Parts: sequence; C-alpha cells; structure tokens
Amino acid sequence: MTSSPKASVDREQIYQWVQNLLSPETREQSLAELSKKRELVPDLAPLLWHSFGTITALLQEIIAIYPLISPAQLTAQQSNSVCNALALLQCVASHQETRSYFLMANIPLFLYPFLHTTSKLRQFEYLRLTSLGVVGALVKPDDKEVIQFLLNTEIIPLLLRIMEHGSELSKTVATFILQKILLDDHGLAYICYTYERFKSVTSVLQSMVDSLVREPSGRLLKHVVRCYLRLTDNPRAKEALNRTLMPEQLKDGSINKMIKQDDNSTKRWVQMLQRNLSNSKNPPQQF
Repeated sequence: MTSSPKASVDREQIYQWVQNLLSPETREQSLAELSKKRELVPDLAPLLWHSFGTITALLQEIIAIYPLISPAQLTAQQSNSVCNALALLQCVASHQETRSYFLMANIPLFLYPFLHTTSKLRQFEYLRLTSLGVVGALVKPDDKEVIQFLLNTEIIPLLLRIMEHGSELSKTVATFILQKILLDDHGLAYICYTYERFKSVTSVLQSMVDSLVREPSGRLLKHVVRCYLRLTDNPRAKEALNRTLMPEQLKDGSINKMIKQDDNSTKRWVQMLQRNLSNSKNPPQQF
C-alpha cells in the first residue's frame, strides 16, 4: 500500500524543517513546527540525531541564552524558542534508539544551568519545567545507565531545590524524578549512603507534606508518599524515619483526608508505609 500524496508531502516538510534548523534565519520557525509535530513522527528522534549538524544547532539555541539567565533578562519569546529546542531534545531522550547516545554525549548537562535558576517569572518557570521534562523522559523507563549518569552528575540538589521552591507542576516532575532514582537500588543506596544526604532529602519531603496540608495536590502527594515508602526499604533509613523523621500526617493517618477517593495506589502505599514502620523490630541502625 503506497503512502497518500498528503503523507508524502508532510514527510518532505519534516525533512525540510530539520534541514532549516541549521540556519539561524529559519531555525525559530522550524523549532516551533517540529515541536508541534514531534508526536506525529515516530522516528523523529533518530532523524534528529543522525542528521548532520542538527543536535549542534539545538545546543547552540540553548547555550545562546545562558548569558540571559543571571541577571534575569530572558524574554518570553526567547524562552519559547529554547523550550521548543528542549522539546526536541526530550524526543531524543525518550527514544530507545537514541537515549544512550544522548547520555554518552553528556547532553543533559547543558540543561542543568536552567535547573539552577530561581526566578519566579513565567518564562523561567517554563524553562525549568521543560528541562525537567527532558530528565523525566530519561528516567521514565527503568534504565540503570540513566540513573548512574544522573547520580554521577549530582542532580539531587537541583531536584531538591525545585521540590522546595518551584511551582506545583515543577515540584511534581522533580519529585517524580527523585522517585525514579530512589526506586533504583543504586539510587536508594546513594541517597542513604550518608546521613547528610538522607536528611537533606527527608527535610524537603517533610516541607512538602507540610505545604500539601495547606495546598493539597493529589498527584504531588502520590510521588511524595512513594518516596517515603521506598526509603523504608533501607534499614538505616527506616529506623531514622521511625525515630524522628516521619511526618506526623503520615504516621497518624491524617494524610488520608488529602487522598482522592479513587486513588487506590496512594492509599495502598500509605498503608504499606505505616505497616513497614510499625513492623520494625530490628535493633536501631545508626547512619
């Protein structure tokens, strides 16, 4: 069965937009068009990766706004353009064929300056959120190579800062990434390796629980609870949580009032968490 003329024309247009990324004069429009169409082109990630100069052009778009981060001078239009470039990098990061290349080229490091930003302006929040989306795409499948890369590049402090000070959506994505790191055995061991690391994570989680009492968010609560539950898989972490570091709202069950009626997974995780803590019969293990 042959492709329809319209499909053939669309395909040629995709090739042209990819080619146009190489020219600064046509890059902005091509970024916008490809970003809109990226979910309609299953092989866009390999096409971007293997096309001559394309990834370099995307990185040029990102690097060009570094000087506008501090002091904050980024305009909404500039933010929108670089976020379109980040959306294409997310496409590359999420594709099975290109994910390893993406890591080997250390491309996530180009996003870390955006995760460092603290400005509350919408264009900066959009930049942080889109950058988190790229990292979120990397961790979505269970891939030890990705977790090891993130641990080696010390992303945890960046995630914790966003979890504490970001918007609800940014907090949710950052907490999801932390959850995926914790669910990996190396990730759990890394965070529980020293008391200082463990305490920095639980302090932020405690702060999030306190804020969730004031401003409930079911999707954010789900990830926070899952992080706590996973921490109880480490004996030293479980004992420390049992002694002093578990939020009262999770211990006494008052957190249940914040869980949506149909959110059975979060309810189950809270029950498992409480059971893990109450069944702790091992002698205290100090960090």
